[in-house]
Amino acid sequence: MKFTGKKALVFGTGLSGIAAADLLSENQIKVVLYDEKQVEEEKLLERLKHRELVQIYSGKLPKEVKDGIDSVILSPGVPLDSPLVEELKASGKSILGEVELAYRFAKGDVLAITGTNGKTTTTALLGEIMKGFQREVFVVGNIGNPYTSVAEQMTENSVTVAEVSSFQLETIETFRPRVSAILNVTPDHLNRHHTMEAYWEAKAAITRNQRAEDTCILNYEDPYTRNLAEKIPARVVFFSSRRVLEDGIYLKDGKIFVGQEAFCDTKDLQILGTHNYENVMAAVGMAIAYGVPKETVKKAVLAFGGVEHRIEYVAEKHKVAYYNDSKGTNPDAAIKGIQAMNRPTVLIGGGYDKDSHYKEWIESFQGKVRKLVLVGDTKEKIAKEAEACGFFEYVFADTFQEAVALAADLAQEGDAVLLSPACASWDMFPNYEARGETFKELVRAL
Repeated sequence: MKFTGKKALVFGTGLSGIAAADLLSENQIKVVLYDEKQVEEEKLLERLKHRELVQIYSGKLPKEVKDGIDSVILSPGVPLDSPLVEELKASGKSILGEVELAYRFAKGDVLAITGTNGKTTTTALLGEIMKGFQREVFVVGNIGNPYTSVAEQMTENSVTVAEVSSFQLETIETFRPRVSAILNVTPDHLNRHHTMEAYWEAKAAITRNQRAEDTCILNYEDPYTRNLAEKIPARVVFFSSRRVLEDGIYLKDGKIFVGQEAFCDTKDLQILGTHNYENVMAAVGMAIAYGVPKETVKKAVLAFGGVEHRIEYVAEKHKVAYYNDSKGTNPDAAIKGIQAMNRPTVLIGGGYDKDSHYKEWIESFQGKVRKLVLVGDTKEKIAKEAEACGFFEYVFADTFQEAVALAADLAQEGDAVLLSPACASWDMFPNYEARGETFKELVRAL
């Protein structure tokens, strides 16, 4: 089902919005590119491929513009309960997300990954596996390459490996992956979804259009994904880091097994930690389900070195090791970062508040975190929860630069300094990548 409108509103002017506007205008569809915040029109026009087909509006959208559009394309950051979105929906406009739009123009098969944590690592690894098997491979989504930016390059022989968020899955209609995976579901983005039930439903949407001949890879150790299995139309394959599965992928005695056959030894992997072994199992399960030979899968798995901003080693300064885990944007992800540390740690935490709770994160400090440097909008909220947990070894920083300098001063020889904020970056940075890059620059300048 292709896109059929004559004039579309693209809501959001970030990477996804620009890519969606380009895709539509290349197909001779007129575009209204809109942002609630004031934007620099000339700079936006410079980024567009067909500026003559695009009108730009910011702030209040005039009534005659609303009346003249057929469809609305939402960037992932735009909530469905935004007053303007609700108004447009009530007036009968079609509301689609960037992933659904791309899927309608794209060709070939899709392998799609969602979950609260581990999406980027699993997507990057699966992308590398598929490149060893197929000539035309596209790795898209939250990993930094909008799906809409490459949709028209795809052919019937293409394989697209897509990282998809709950925000993007809220607005799918026909999107159907040949193989999907839900890695885990823990509290996150509750400021957007409001309830865990709504968040769960958004994640589960990845399987909505799958059929019996498709496959879904699920984490057996996550109660939500385990219970979801009965409702999924596709064939389900489980992975587990805690138990032997008769017909699945599991971790046992330091080895990853596929069914009853040992696939690889974890000591031969370049990425560390049980959470990463789970990501490997998910990617292996997806590739094998798609028909990739095990030897091809294994070769890519053993060569994979991980992703930037996820427990990324930066440098050693004055016998202190510095790690960038800026992608630890929620407490559960940040716990994984702490668990990966093998020395006393000075932790930098705090940032934009997504209505998260930090008790379990703070409880994971025991025996690992020696000092906590707090920065950003959540610093006082986290300090209060830390004290309630009996942890008082924290200090406040007013700026991110000060936080890094304080951590360096507090660290002793043999320590690690870990940026793993347990919060989003939007109070200080446009995204977690910018936060991670700034951290690395500051560390290298020490």
